[in-house]
Amino acid sequence: QVQLVESGGGLVQAGGSLRLSCAASGGTFSGYTMGWFRQAPGKERELTAAISWSGGTKYYADSVKGRFTISRDNAKNTVYLQMNSLKPADTAVYYCTARHGLPVGNIREYDRWGQGTQVAVSS
Repeated sequence: QVQLVESGGGLVQAGGSLRLSCAASGGTFSGYTMGWFRQAPGKERELTAAISWSGGTKYYADSVKGRFTISRDNAKNTVYLQMNSLKPADTAVYYCTARHGLPVGNIREYDRWGQGTQVAVSS
């Protein structure tokens, strides 16, 4: 059974950094886009960043461009999200996700999900 397990969340002050990791297991992930959605209290889940299998295609939400960097290590079936210059508005539960094919913005196109990791940014 496919599992996505996130780690690296926590509490950080504004301006600080965190790195999220998501390890995938239980299946073959060749050709899979992996990415991160986030959901703040009272808001819809939104795509934050995604990366194709080859790493050649990346997507970033406008709100995180220039601050967040997504990367992956296919040998380890792991995707990372380096988050710098964090803001209180980045506070959310971050969910790791995967889909076969290229990154897309439609949440319904993602069929693998982790349990989520909380990121809290204090002002």
